[in-house]
Amino acid sequence: MAATRATRPPRSQKTIDEYLLSEQQLEDMYYHMLLARKLNERMLALNRQGRAPFVIAGAGQEAAQVGAAMALRKGTDYLAPYYRDLGMNLVFGMTAREAMLNLLAKRDDPNSHGRQMPSHWGSTARKVVTQSSVVTTQFLHAAGIGLAAKLRKDPIVVMACCGEGSTSRGDFHEALNFASIHRLPVIFFVQNNGYAITEKNEKEMAVEHVADRKRAYNMQGAVVDGMDAIAVYQTVRPAVDEARKGGGPHLIEAKCYRLWPHSSDDDDSRYRTKNELEEWSLKDPIKLFRERVESDGIFPRGDLDEIEARVEEEIREAAQWALMQPDPAPEDALGFVYKEL
Repeated sequence: MAATRATRPPRSQKTIDEYLLSEQQLEDMYYHMLLARKLNERMLALNRQGRAPFVIAGAGQEAAQVGAAMALRKGTDYLAPYYRDLGMNLVFGMTAREAMLNLLAKRDDPNSHGRQMPSHWGSTARKVVTQSSVVTTQFLHAAGIGLAAKLRKDPIVVMACCGEGSTSRGDFHEALNFASIHRLPVIFFVQNNGYAITEKNEKEMAVEHVADRKRAYNMQGAVVDGMDAIAVYQTVRPAVDEARKGGGPHLIEAKCYRLWPHSSDDDDSRYRTKNELEEWSLKDPIKLFRERVESDGIFPRGDLDEIEARVEEEIREAAQWALMQPDPAPEDALGFVYKEL
């Protein structure tokens, strides 16, 4: 985008300052949100073609994921994601090629070498904690990492993520209680998309907001519009900074909406109306972000169009490349089960 920037008018520094984000950060934010969405679209197409077994997407939650992940220090802080967190993993360095390898369970999938089902993320090098198929177990792992960091006086922060349905599990409450007692540097980040698979919020919990539970654990917390990536960043970043300085854990709830069914095997018409979906589609976080930065004069339309074209080509190439990569060998299933001699 250098040539475009060289000829365009200067930005309003006042507007940039109000965002609390640099122009480069805003560009990265749009790129990662768009990459996550377009990857999910291509993944679902491959599933419908019979080439991919299963897709569980984060469409509608990209702003929450990217805004929160960008508030962390990549390469320093730890991420304990949940299955929808493709956007977070992209911010932490996962490539479109690697995401496709994971979807197709290829031998060279860096997450599990084809051993786990899609969207089970993990990377030692990137400090992304492998999660179980049982939801919210990663919260306990995050608390453990936070305790180790405190004992070592290591100034890191751990972000643990889940959907609001997972907050009904005991692991959630045990992790919050332990982190609060020991004042651990953990951000518990809940992406409330309105449904625990098929059940609405009022059937999942008796409180209005997940973040209301912060009082029971004497920790700080907040509720933020999860459809607004900038608002998410501006909410999460101060919490991260405070946790890094010894301020203890935070419980942050991002109110968002799942624009797609729960998974590629789900029929969401059984439990939500077409009108509800249409109303929320008008609040698509990627569409709203683009409209905002255009109207505020941060980026002209041509710059954003260029990012979209780059993303489309990146995904097209990644999908074609991944389909040609080798599958795991049958004997690979026997590895990492028992101790290797």
